[in-house]
Amino acid sequence: MKPVKSFFAICSFILISSYGIAQSQDAAVRITVEKMFEAMRSSDTNLLKQVVASDAILQTVVSPSNGATDIRLQTVASFIEAVGKGTPGDADERIRFEAVHVDGSLASVWTSYRFYYKGNFSHCGVNSFQLVLKEGAWKIQHIIDTRRKDNCIW
Repeated sequence: MKPVKSFFAICSFILISSYGIAQSQDAAVRITVEKMFEAMRSSDTNLLKQVVASDAILQTVVSPSNGATDIRLQTVASFIEAVGKGTPGDADERIRFEAVHVDGSLASVWTSYRFYYKGNFSHCGVNSFQLVLKEGAWKIQHIIDTRRKDNCIW
Protein backbone atom coordinates (compact mmCIF):
# COMPACT_ATOMS: atom_id res chain seq x y z
CA MET A 1 0.00 0.00 0.00
CA LYS A 2 2.89 2.38 0.65
CA PRO A 3 4.06 2.43 -3.01
CA VAL A 4 0.54 3.43 -4.09
CA LYS A 5 0.46 6.28 -1.55
CA SER A 6 3.91 7.41 -2.69
CA PHE A 7 2.80 7.34 -6.32
CA PHE A 8 -0.27 9.47 -5.56
CA ALA A 9 1.81 11.86 -3.47
CA ILE A 10 4.30 12.31 -6.32
CA CYS A 11 1.50 12.80 -8.88
CA SER A 12 -0.19 15.33 -6.61
CA PHE A 13 3.06 17.23 -6.16
CA ILE A 14 3.66 17.34 -9.92
CA LEU A 15 0.11 18.55 -10.60
CA ILE A 16 0.26 21.22 -7.90
CA SER A 17 3.71 22.37 -9.06
CA SER A 18 2.66 22.64 -12.71
CA TYR A 19 -0.50 24.48 -11.68
CA GLY A 20 1.64 26.94 -9.69
CA ILE A 21 3.96 27.51 -12.65
CA ALA A 22 0.98 28.09 -14.96
CA GLN A 23 -0.53 30.52 -12.45
CA SER A 24 2.74 32.46 -12.14
CA GLN A 25 3.05 32.70 -15.95
CA ASP A 26 -0.56 33.88 -16.15
CA ALA A 27 0.21 36.56 -13.55
CA ALA A 28 3.40 37.62 -15.36
CA VAL A 29 1.48 38.01 -18.63
CA ARG A 30 -1.20 40.11 -16.91
CA ILE A 31 1.44 42.31 -15.29
CA THR A 32 3.07 42.93 -18.67
CA VAL A 33 -0.24 44.05 -20.19
CA GLU A 34 -1.02 46.21 -17.15
CA LYS A 35 2.42 47.85 -17.41
CA MET A 36 1.63 48.95 -20.96
CA PHE A 37 -1.44 50.82 -19.74
CA GLU A 38 0.50 52.20 -16.78
CA ALA A 39 3.06 53.52 -19.28
CA MET A 40 0.27 55.15 -21.30
CA ARG A 41 -1.25 56.79 -18.18
CA SER A 42 2.11 58.12 -17.00
CA SER A 43 3.48 58.98 -20.49
CA ASP A 44 6.46 56.75 -19.65
CA THR A 45 8.14 55.68 -22.89
CA ASN A 46 10.90 53.79 -21.05
CA LEU A 47 8.35 51.53 -19.36
CA LEU A 48 6.51 51.11 -22.66
CA LYS A 49 9.72 50.00 -24.39
CA GLN A 50 10.23 47.39 -21.66
CA VAL A 51 6.95 45.60 -22.40
CA VAL A 52 6.33 46.11 -26.14
CA ALA A 53 8.60 44.28 -28.60
CA SER A 54 10.45 46.63 -30.93
CA ASP A 55 9.02 44.75 -33.94
CA ALA A 56 5.47 44.47 -32.56
CA ILE A 57 2.44 44.84 -34.80
CA LEU A 58 -0.25 47.30 -33.66
CA GLN A 59 -3.58 47.22 -35.49
CA THR A 60 -7.11 48.57 -35.14
CA VAL A 61 -10.20 47.13 -36.79
CA VAL A 62 -12.09 50.02 -38.36
CA SER A 63 -15.69 49.68 -39.46
CA PRO A 64 -16.73 52.83 -41.34
CA SER A 65 -20.39 53.71 -41.71
CA ASN A 66 -20.45 52.18 -45.21
CA GLY A 67 -19.99 48.75 -43.60
CA ALA A 68 -16.59 47.90 -45.09
CA THR A 69 -14.11 46.66 -42.53
CA ASP A 70 -10.56 47.92 -42.71
CA ILE A 71 -7.43 47.41 -40.63
CA ARG A 72 -5.42 50.45 -39.55
CA LEU A 73 -1.74 49.82 -38.78
CA GLN A 74 0.37 51.86 -36.35
CA THR A 75 4.12 51.49 -35.97
CA VAL A 76 5.66 50.85 -32.58
CA ALA A 77 7.76 54.00 -33.01
CA SER A 78 4.71 56.20 -33.62
CA PHE A 79 2.87 54.61 -30.65
CA ILE A 80 5.82 55.26 -28.34
CA GLU A 81 6.13 58.81 -29.70
CA ALA A 82 2.42 59.50 -29.10
CA VAL A 83 2.65 58.19 -25.53
CA GLY A 84 5.72 60.34 -24.90
CA LYS A 85 4.01 63.49 -26.18
CA GLY A 86 1.10 63.06 -23.79
CA THR A 87 0.76 64.64 -20.39
CA PRO A 88 0.65 62.14 -17.52
CA GLY A 89 -2.97 61.28 -16.80
CA ASP A 90 -4.30 62.24 -20.24
CA ALA A 91 -4.62 58.70 -21.64
CA ASP A 92 -6.45 56.34 -19.29
CA GLU A 93 -7.42 52.99 -20.75
CA ARG A 94 -9.27 50.89 -18.18
CA ILE A 95 -9.25 47.20 -18.95
CA ARG A 96 -10.99 44.07 -17.79
CA PHE A 97 -9.25 40.74 -18.41
CA GLU A 98 -11.67 38.41 -20.16
CA ALA A 99 -9.23 35.58 -20.99
CA VAL A 100 -5.56 34.75 -20.58
CA HIS A 101 -4.06 31.66 -22.23
CA VAL A 102 -0.42 30.60 -21.93
CA ASP A 103 1.34 27.80 -23.76
CA GLY A 104 5.07 27.76 -23.21
CA SER A 105 6.50 30.96 -24.68
CA LEU A 106 3.24 32.16 -26.25
CA ALA A 107 0.40 33.95 -24.49
CA SER A 108 -2.90 35.30 -25.74
CA VAL A 109 -4.89 37.91 -23.80
CA TRP A 110 -8.38 39.29 -24.47
CA THR A 111 -9.49 42.41 -22.62
CA SER A 112 -12.50 44.65 -22.86
CA TYR A 113 -11.73 48.31 -22.28
CA ARG A 114 -12.97 51.85 -21.89
CA PHE A 115 -10.66 54.66 -22.97
CA TYR A 116 -10.75 58.09 -21.32
CA TYR A 117 -8.85 61.11 -22.57
CA LYS A 118 -8.29 63.93 -20.09
CA GLY A 119 -10.99 62.41 -17.88
CA ASN A 120 -13.64 62.21 -20.60
CA PHE A 121 -14.94 58.97 -22.11
CA SER A 122 -13.62 58.60 -25.66
CA HIS A 123 -14.40 55.05 -26.81
CA CYS A 124 -14.54 51.40 -25.83
CA GLY A 125 -13.88 48.04 -27.41
CA VAL A 126 -11.74 44.95 -27.00
CA ASN A 127 -8.00 44.34 -27.21
CA SER A 128 -6.44 41.09 -28.35
CA PHE A 129 -2.80 40.71 -27.34
CA GLN A 130 -0.23 38.15 -28.38
CA LEU A 131 2.81 38.00 -26.10
CA VAL A 132 6.06 36.09 -26.48
CA LEU A 133 8.47 35.11 -23.72
CA LYS A 134 11.82 36.52 -24.86
CA GLU A 135 14.95 36.16 -22.74
CA GLY A 136 12.87 35.49 -19.63
CA ALA A 137 10.49 38.46 -20.05
CA TRP A 138 7.04 38.65 -21.60
CA LYS A 139 6.87 41.10 -24.52
CA ILE A 140 3.77 42.29 -26.33
CA GLN A 141 4.25 41.17 -29.94
CA HIS A 142 0.86 41.95 -31.45
CA ILE A 143 -2.15 44.04 -30.48
CA ILE A 144 -5.34 44.29 -32.47
CA ASP A 145 -8.33 46.18 -31.11
CA THR A 146 -11.80 47.37 -31.90
CA ARG A 147 -13.12 50.85 -31.17
CA ARG A 148 -16.65 52.18 -30.75
CA LYS A 149 -18.51 54.84 -28.80
CA ASP A 150 -21.46 52.72 -27.63
CA ASN A 151 -22.46 49.13 -26.91
CA CYS A 152 -19.58 48.79 -24.48
CA ILE A 153 -19.18 45.39 -22.85
CA TRP A 154 -19.02 47.00 -19.37
